[in-house]
Amino acid sequence: MKSHVDDRLDALRGSGSRRPYNARSLAALENNPRCTLRALLDASGSDKAAIAARTGYPSPFGQSSFAFARGNAFEAMVKDNGCAELLRVLRETLGLTLPEVAYLDLNEVGGVGGKKTRREHSAEVLLQAARGTGDGTLFDHPMLHLQVGGEEAFLEPDLVAFRIDGIFYVVEIKSFPIIDGQAAPTQVRAATTQACAYILALRALLAKEGIGPEAVSGTVVLVAPKDFTNRPTAAFVDARKQVAALSRQLARIKRIGDLVDLLPEGLTFDLDLDKDERPRRPPEELAAAVDQVQATYRPDCLSHCEMAFYCRARAREEASLDVLGPAVREQLGGIDTTTMALGLARGQLTPTPDQSDTAAALRHAARLRAELTAQYGGAA
Repeated sequence: MKSHVDDRLDALRGSGSRRPYNARSLAALENNPRCTLRALLDASGSDKAAIAARTGYPSPFGQSSFAFARGNAFEAMVKDNGCAELLRVLRETLGLTLPEVAYLDLNEVGGVGGKKTRREHSAEVLLQAARGTGDGTLFDHPMLHLQVGGEEAFLEPDLVAFRIDGIFYVVEIKSFPIIDGQAAPTQVRAATTQACAYILALRALLAKEGIGPEAVSGTVVLVAPKDFTNRPTAAFVDARKQVAALSRQLARIKRIGDLVDLLPEGLTFDLDLDKDERPRRPPEELAAAVDQVQATYRPDCLSHCEMAFYCRARAREEASLDVLGPAVREQLGGIDTTTMALGLARGQLTPTPDQSDTAAALRHAARLRAELTAQYGGAA
């Protein structure tokens, strides 16, 4: 039976079909935990991309066909011949001892790829391995799931889960390069945060059999091309803090009713779709509805949220410090807008006692900039 909160979330979504949670949307919760708008859009299953497009800020998400093909080709090469290349990397790069390996492909179950069937089969195989009664060591594409705010989220990892010395590890196979032992931090963080959803799902599965969370490592194994070649290498990535952060956000979703109760009566993000799934709701009316929910924009939202361009435009209109990122906002504690920061820097505003230290630092920075401008002209 649906609750009041379920009915309210359905009303928020309106006529569109529900968009289920996936690993990417769960990872976004950890990336920006303060954003109420994102939490409500995901909890209601609203189509964020369609809403952004209708309001005039379409999102450019989606891999190019070239990047998609490259990623698939690299993953296929790593997993070819029973993951022979992956095993080489695990042994040589990470120094793991894997004397006996049993590879299990969980992509399909007897030719049937239904989510629930695959989930049940994956659970059976993984639990047997956890109890020590199964033969599996490497598990290709297990179908996992999590209960998220009362909804069942199916997670199909683009990974291999392997078990060694009684502990499961999550392996993320990505096509971005690791050059001289380093990879782009934003790409590593995105891959790691997504893997956190798989870690939590696997722990939840084992917990049903009384197996503690320590059976699934909080360290992710990242496999990617080495330098400028297509030869894979691997690195350990400590994801414990991100796992804990995502756990907190999932707990917050359970309290989504608290957020729903604060919404204006009758608020909806309904696109008013016609029979051909085309939106009919006036863009300005939809934007007015979105504007009634607090959004917390951060520059890295551009890499993972379909509403990012809309929220950035709104933050700019409000002269919000959010457009400069959390590091700047933390440095300017007690100052809410760029207009206020500039006014304090120029001595045009009188700081409150709480703002006095920050205001002094801003005035000092403004003096230095003025001196450099005078000395070097427009180049400063």
